[in-house]
Amino acid sequence: MAQVKITPRLPKGMRDFLPADMLKRDYVFGIVRDVFHLFGFEPLQTPVLELKETLYGKYGEDAEKLIYSSQHPGGKEEVAMRYDLTVPLARVVAQYENEIKLPFKRYQLSPVFRAERPQRGRYREFYQCDADIVGVGGMLAEAEIISLIVTALRRLGFQQFSVKINNRKLLTGMGQYSGVPDTQLGDLYRSVDKFDKIGAEGVEKELVERGLAADAVGRMMGLIQSREAGLGSLDVLEREMGGLPAAAEGLRELRQLAGYLDDAGVPAGFYEFDFTMVRGLGYYTGPIFETIITEPNLGSVTGGGRYDDLIGLFRKESLPTVGTSLGIERIIDLMDILNLYPPDIVGTVVQTFVTVSNDETRRASTGLAEALRASGIRTELYMQDKGLGKQFDYANKKGIPIVAIIGPDEAAAGLVKLKRLADGQEVTVA
Repeated sequence: MAQVKITPRLPKGMRDFLPADMLKRDYVFGIVRDVFHLFGFEPLQTPVLELKETLYGKYGEDAEKLIYSSQHPGGKEEVAMRYDLTVPLARVVAQYENEIKLPFKRYQLSPVFRAERPQRGRYREFYQCDADIVGVGGMLAEAEIISLIVTALRRLGFQQFSVKINNRKLLTGMGQYSGVPDTQLGDLYRSVDKFDKIGAEGVEKELVERGLAADAVGRMMGLIQSREAGLGSLDVLEREMGGLPAAAEGLRELRQLAGYLDDAGVPAGFYEFDFTMVRGLGYYTGPIFETIITEPNLGSVTGGGRYDDLIGLFRKESLPTVGTSLGIERIIDLMDILNLYPPDIVGTVVQTFVTVSNDETRRASTGLAEALRASGIRTELYMQDKGLGKQFDYANKKGIPIVAIIGPDEAAAGLVKLKRLADGQEVTVA
């Protein structure tokens, strides 16, 4: 019976990464991990599959439509593939509360899965890169997270970016100031969150259509567009809304955060207060932040904020928590666009290629390869029966920088010839 040939292809929204791409990804992952370690964050890994009861009811109806169910035949447990890394963190903290020491500073770099409609820049499997601090209620935690973001982006080579900062409590105060019932605050958040897409006029029109008084909407639109230097924007809001408890608390937190950022030496040019920035997820309870690449304008690369209530869904008492997610997939793409990868990130991990001239010299070539590896030099030994010309061609196509040649004369004399392919320079050494 003839074997049916299978057409090699991927499910929609999934990707393979060949070695040249993986080297770039590993470079970015490595720098980000080093920065996490520098700030004292420790690694955590959670399974791809979670119980449905863990995931559902945490993201909102629109998001939950994108959660993948994953059931095995005859399985009694209802499971789903993780949608993000934040809800699994909340589950872990509650499940291992006797083992985890607070404050708990963790990072996780893992794939997540969403049933998105595949399109450019949107995939059904992609990596998320999160760092969170559990157990700290004050603004020192926010300052630590923002400092971490700035350090990671600068070490990757980004220079023109801004961490935009807002506070959900301020947004609540704006809603109260404008006469928005608490039941409609979600509508307020959703409308303001569209500011970048539909502009001030679009947001104002949408709020009026939701039933807010036109004069109240007009006053609020003036507030959210405040762009004074330094803490000037906070002064504007305080003059207008400082008497509202929610607004007063939000302003106090942002002033405290600015002071801690200054203490940490975070340059003021890398962050700003932006009251049009909302963040879509409903579980944020305090300060929120999002990083935008500004020159050229390439959009958002990080997002996060404080979410003090989420862990309380899994234990008797909640714990204050703040964190960020680095858009690692987007960062990897932007590194290419902005030419930020170092020149030595080539298409191979191999540093030296050892040729094999013939069967008589194979022993010497093999010994050389092992000696190089013992010295920590990443080495490939040629394993086919082809001439030196073909071997050089192979090394050149792979981008291996150095070729080591042991012919009969070199083997007899205990020598090796090293050739650098970039410029053809040769040296002979023992």
